[in-house]
Amino acid sequence: MLTKRIIPCLDIKDGRTVKGVNFVNIRDAGDPVELGARYAQEGADELVFLDISATNEQRKTFASLVRDIARHINIPFTVGGGISSVADVAPLLEAGADKVSINSAAVRNPGLIDELSRAFGAQCIVLAIDARKVDNAWVVHTHGGKNATDKKLFTWAKEGQERGAGEILFTSMDHDGTKAGFANDALSKLHALLQIPVIASGGAGGAEHFMDTFILGQADAALAASIFHFGEVKLPELKGYLRQRGISIR
Repeated sequence: MLTKRIIPCLDIKDGRTVKGVNFVNIRDAGDPVELGARYAQEGADELVFLDISATNEQRKTFASLVRDIARHINIPFTVGGGISSVADVAPLLEAGADKVSINSAAVRNPGLIDELSRAFGAQCIVLAIDARKVDNAWVVHTHGGKNATDKKLFTWAKEGQERGAGEILFTSMDHDGTKAGFANDALSKLHALLQIPVIASGGAGGAEHFMDTFILGQADAALAASIFHFGEVKLPELKGYLRQRGISIR
């Protein structure tokens, strides 16, 4: 089994880390700089920082906040929110981000994936996909899950890979914040379909859910937010639990 990654996610709104359920009912979860530093110290493999209101508010991710977070951590760091051009990416990488995550802008302009991959390399480009089941099909949504599109999860993920994305970050909107486990059926299909890593997101509630998504969902990495932010699951204990059960963890 390839080494798996544990990735805390910091959803940022108005400079604060927040968390909701099914993409709504947002509540404050703390200072992103302090949380990022703590997770790095506790053994997180990577961090994801998503400015969740940037697209809807039609502004760019704050490079200054990215720089502040990056100064306090020593692990790889992905940044997303409001990225819609090559010109948006360089300041974020210069501020300390290792990768960028694109979502709504890529749906609107799929060629953006090609452009960013050519400019910065596939290893820097994470295609984030938010989807929920509608009439038994996984429908891609944009703008923080507010807008349904005509794209379907599996065909869009495959297109993203072909255009040059280096990873897929799949969030199940149906599972988000429910703490009932990840969307392992969809994740296992993505694993079978793609040659690039798949990050599971949406639904983590306990250590067993990480084990399930690594075994049943065959995810390469698992992302979670509220269980880490509110201390329900501790990173060192989670890694110990997984190692004891034969999961190869960084």
